[in-house]
Amino acid sequence: MITHFSQLQLQTVSIRGVKQFYHEQLRFPVVYESDHEILLQPAEYFTLSFKEAAEPLAPAHFAFEVPYSDFNNVVDWLQRTGNVTLLKWPNGRIIDDFETGLNVYFRDGDGNLLEIIAHNYITEGILTPCGELKILYLREVGFPVDSVADFRALLVELFNFSLAKVYDNFTFAIGGTAHAVIASKQRKWIPIAMTALPPTMNVSFGISSLDFIEKVKTNLTAKGIPYESDEHCQLHFQIKEYSFRLGLTDFPDKAPALLNLPYSRLG
Repeated sequence: MITHFSQLQLQTVSIRGVKQFYHEQLRFPVVYESDHEILLQPAEYFTLSFKEAAEPLAPAHFAFEVPYSDFNNVVDWLQRTGNVTLLKWPNGRIIDDFETGLNVYFRDGDGNLLEIIAHNYITEGILTPCGELKILYLREVGFPVDSVADFRALLVELFNFSLAKVYDNFTFAIGGTAHAVIASKQRKWIPIAMTALPPTMNVSFGISSLDFIEKVKTNLTAKGIPYESDEHCQLHFQIKEYSFRLGLTDFPDKAPALLNLPYSRLG
């Protein structure tokens, strides 16, 4: 099974700008840096990567899960240090208090829409909160698409994902702690009605066993989707506008169940 997002790679117009925002302001540790690429580690089992590109960017949306008990302290830290400008909803509120949790949004220098989210049903003490933002894992990555129904069906058939909030223009496709936010290109990202453009990104999923890669290979072949395998037993392929990679990591495969995630499947 897929257990988590292990890496998200995005494009940027400025590696230096990325370092100032994510390392100097948000305090994410730098794992690797060159003139054209930077790799940061916001959480124990997740890395965020940027490559410099001399082309227009479509901003991405992604969300970090933090412990519910730490949410207010994280927001206080963001506001107290003045590191970011938290975005407002049309009625002026900054924190959204929804049925199962809380969240806030802000943007980086490339316009990417970041979210800090906390859910009251998640069991704490399973994963270690990291850094000033107390990040547990990357929970969400947004995938703007032409057909939500077609894209979510493909993720279910390829990865045995679960689905939640199934609408014509929006769906969560879920594997472990990873929530793919499938949104119509006609539906704008909240809370600032940001146009949902498909970003250039490489999304890496952690998996629980190498047997799962063989199952995905079979599914890709059945769908006529080409793929490549490398010497590290990682699987690479393209779905619509998006590049994906699957690879074995050290993420505890029982963590999604221990975290009490309602839509995560074991086995």
